[in-house]
Amino acid sequence: MEGIYSRPRNAGKRIERGNLKLSRLQKLRAELDNRKLEALLVSSPENQRYLSGFTGSSGYLIISNKKAILATDSRYTRQASKEAPGFDIFQVWETPSRWLPDLTAELDIHTLGFEANDISYATHQQITAAIKERQLKIKLVPLDNLVKRIRAIKEPLEIANMVEAASLTDAAFNHVLEILHPGITEKELAWELEKFFRQNGSDELSFAIIVASGLNSALPHATPTNRQIQVSEPILIDMGCKINGYCSDFTRTICLGPADSKMREVYNIVLNAQSEAISGIKTGISGAQLDKLARTVIEQANYGNKFTHSLGHGVGIAIHEFPIISPTSTDILSSGMVFTIEPGIYLSGWGGVRIEDMITLTGNGPKVLTKSEKRLEI
Repeated sequence: MEGIYSRPRNAGKRIERGNLKLSRLQKLRAELDNRKLEALLVSSPENQRYLSGFTGSSGYLIISNKKAILATDSRYTRQASKEAPGFDIFQVWETPSRWLPDLTAELDIHTLGFEANDISYATHQQITAAIKERQLKIKLVPLDNLVKRIRAIKEPLEIANMVEAASLTDAAFNHVLEILHPGITEKELAWELEKFFRQNGSDELSFAIIVASGLNSALPHATPTNRQIQVSEPILIDMGCKINGYCSDFTRTICLGPADSKMREVYNIVLNAQSEAISGIKTGISGAQLDKLARTVIEQANYGNKFTHSLGHGVGIAIHEFPIISPTSTDILSSGMVFTIEPGIYLSGWGGVRIEDMITLTGNGPKVLTKSEKRLEI
């Protein structure tokens, strides 16, 4: 098989270990206690995996000071028992409004938090109506991003999984450099990358791969097309994979053959903006302050209105997590966070440039996880 990637010796380790899950539950229970809540209903699949290890697509957690319950339907009960030891498995059916009020009452829970960013308005209304119909004294309390905020500080094993995912992504980019040629289409290159990831140990993709060439590269989230890649034009490649459930995220903009002066100018501005931001990463800086470091470089080059998205975002079980690194972000960077730095300039009628790396903030400062060379012309 062409382009085989050698996985590290410790590859394939499970991320959900008993002591880790217990520690995460303890953090959550402390937060619930601070908010004077008796329990939390966890509906987000990513949060369920983080807290319990459960990877099924249908389930809910109920976490109280005394109980850790995983409620799922008959398709997943055996899987839940295997993946979430230490959790009480409840077989349920239909919507939460049919079983949640009675189960909550049976557990003597009167104040139940729920994930307001995940539970739909319709589901909330149905649960509320069911509580009222049964004349139960249960108060539903909306919570914003409680578990997601806990997830922002990564444990060493989580970072190890992302280091491996980043390494595989670097290998995939090297594979691109070997197979890229004039005439290959954006779709063909995206498929070659997906095959490489799958054949070399990735669980799945972090997101749909972006390959955008020529004018298409002016679209930050372009979808690969049948357009044939040509020489001397920008080729923007944004990709990532998952290892043991943890994501990588990476972008390079390259050019087959000689780049013109415009492309070199824009590329160097973006590269300088990224370098300025990475050098400014430190504990205690806010997302807005970090964003400004890169944005100022681009603004001073008179392309400020062409940098149309945030500078970066957290990465973990989900491809977009906390911290948010944007002009309005109040998130404060702390040791243990993993995030992207990805400035870009997009010019309609010409093309675009984005350069992105994954960073982890350590006690000794920032550490770049994606190692691929930043070189425009190949």
